[in-house]
Parts: sequence; structure tokens; C-alpha cells
Amino acid sequence: MDDVICPECHRRTEVVVDYAAGDMICSECGLVLEAYIVDETSEWRTFSNESSSNDPVRVGGPSNPLLSDGGMSTIITMPNGAQADFMSSLGRWQNRGSKPDRSLIIAFRAIATMADRLGLVSTIKDRTNEIYKKIEEQKSIKGRSQDAILAACLYIACRQEGKPRTFKEICSVANGASKKEIGRATKFIVKELEEERGMSVEMGTIHAGDFLRRFCSHLGMTNTAVRAATYSVKRSEQLLDIRKSLISIAAAAIYIISQLSNEKILLKDISRVTGVAEGTIKNSYKDLYPHAAKLIPACFAKENDLNNLCAP
Repeated sequence: MDDVICPECHRRTEVVVDYAAGDMICSECGLVLEAYIVDETSEWRTFSNESSSNDPVRVGGPSNPLLSDGGMSTIITMPNGAQADFMSSLGRWQNRGSKPDRSLIIAFRAIATMADRLGLVSTIKDRTNEIYKKIEEQKSIKGRSQDAILAACLYIACRQEGKPRTFKEICSVANGASKKEIGRATKFIVKELEEERGMSVEMGTIHAGDFLRRFCSHLGMTNTAVRAATYSVKRSEQLLDIRKSLISIAAAAIYIISQLSNEKILLKDISRVTGVAEGTIKNSYKDLYPHAAKLIPACFAKENDLNNLCAP
């Protein structure tokens, strides 16, 4: 704010600068003394994901330490009024140049697309990029399905970050790669990483509860029902030795809780969300049904309510 003489009120007053609107305003009478002024102060911005831990930069996108040039490359585009033939020639000349990171950039874009479709956070994307770069540097993925390799890297990153996804969920965004191909690629990548590091790769232990909350959210279950289903799954892992898929156990627990809730959930809806066949859910339900009194919290369902469960 500066002291000037306002031409309207003819008094020495302080001028307030509104940088958002670009106006200089008299603090006494509110007259706009000057409009559309140019902000000449420094423009420090950051385009990094974690702005608090990175130095701000004035222009440009975020740097990528996984690329040899940090991702600071140029792209020739078509400006207004330019000749199409000339600009297209420049683009071809640029593409013919040496770009050692071209394959990595394409892979990172595909990973970002898959992660966004699954709603994954940026830390999982970054971990996936790191895993893929390590595998790519070993020159051992030649001849293998690129989509399966990228999907497998994403699956491993989810496991390591404590946010596991099922093979079916990964397969749904893998651009046609089958579940079998992704499974083989996962084993191959883990083996390659173990040989590079000389030690086993920590994948993290998964539990049925890791998938349960996401499934319950998609089914629109209440918080009380979600807590009851989570409790039931944990109790089943502690008390029972049921050799079933963790996802099948989670689906069966949701089916049990839904029968005891006011809002019933159809078996076909549970199958659609969890990706488990209805027959598989029924088989897992058959294993949990005799132990329902031990698995379901007493505050959620009393003994009389348990008698209303459908017999397997």
C-alpha cells in the first residue's frame, strides 16, 4: 500500500492493491484509481506432487528423477498461422532424434492411466514407475507382453504400499492382458528383482480386511455393517483354518452381514463388486455358517437374529 492523493476525495490516502482483480483502490472512498495493473512481483510456483518438501520453480512441469533428462524435454507443436508441411517436418525431425527415455515415458503414461482408472494415489504410481524402470534396465522383458508387465508392476506396487488390489481389478485396466499373463509376469518380476538385490522382495502380507472396506463402500453399506463385517473377517482368520481365497472369505462375510442388516444386498451384487462367482461365495458361506455365533459381534446381531440366517 502506498500514500497518494485521491482525485475523487482530494485527500492523502492509502491505496490498496487488489492483485486478484488487478485494481488499485482508494481506501477512503473506494474509487478504482487504476485497473488491470501488471503484477511485477516474483511468481514462485511448484508443480511437484509434494509442494512442502520440494523447492519451488517458476515455470515448467515436475521433474522426473527416473528419466535421464529429468523429463525436461521440448515438443514441437503447430502454432497459429504456421505452414503445416514445415511444422510436420520439424516434428518428424525431432522424433528421429535420439530419445533414450521414449519407451519409459510411454510406459509411465500407461501406468498413470491404469492407476487413475483404479483410483490409486500418487505414491503407488511412483512405486510402479520405479519397479518398471528396474526391470526395463535389466533388458529382460523383451518378447513379453508389455501390458502384462505394466499390470504386474502395478499389482506389486499396490502390495508393497499396503493397498492391495485383486488380480481381477488389475486385469480390468490392463488393456486386454489376461489374469494368467499378469500372474506369470508378477512371478517373473519378483524373481528378477530378487536376483538384482540378492534378497527376497517384500510383498507385504494381505488380509481379507484389506479388500473388505472397499467392497462394502461400493455396495453402499452402513458404517455399522462395515465394522461388523471387518470384525467377522478378523475373527475368522484367528479362529478358523479355512483354506479359501481371502476375497471369497470377505465376500461371504459381507453376505452374512447383509442378511442381518435392515438393507438386504443381493448375492449377484456382491458377486459383481467382489469379482467372486456366486457359487464360490456360497461355498465360503457354507464354511462360515456353523461358526456365525463366534464371528459376528454380539452388539450387531443377537442369537435370535442368527437363527434367521439362510441355511447353506
